[in-house]
Amino acid sequence: MKIPMKVDYGVRALVELAMHYGEGQVHTSDIASKQGIPESYLVQLMTTLNRFGFVESRRGPQGGHKLAMDPATINLHMIMTTLDNNSSPLDCLSYATDCIFADSCAQQEIWKSVEEAIENVLANITLEHLAQRQMYLSAQNV
Repeated sequence: MKIPMKVDYGVRALVELAMHYGEGQVHTSDIASKQGIPESYLVQLMTTLNRFGFVESRRGPQGGHKLAMDPATINLHMIMTTLDNNSSPLDCLSYATDCIFADSCAQQEIWKSVEEAIENVLANITLEHLAQRQMYLSAQNV
């Protein structure tokens, strides 16, 4: 399974916001520099995350971004399905009618099990967990 760059950057940006949850707005430039995300790409990504209700954004000198929800309520599965419409390991799992072997494929059941296992793992990891882990690791490297 390959994680798209959009998902990686999205998770990193949201973790950064989770580390500042309740502290107010965080500037795009701060998120970009701390998380190694190109700022021009991050601006587009934050627009998407705002549109889907993950963040609240405000323009201007006092503007920035903040999480729209408690980080304990946002899990990786939510983020992945929002930013990557098809995270299935095989297209035939999402679009069975496109495969001529859908009714007689020996692999389909296995790949469906893999997909479900991945979804379960991602559903059990919240931004709160990742933010705590990030702060712990950052403290270890000081």
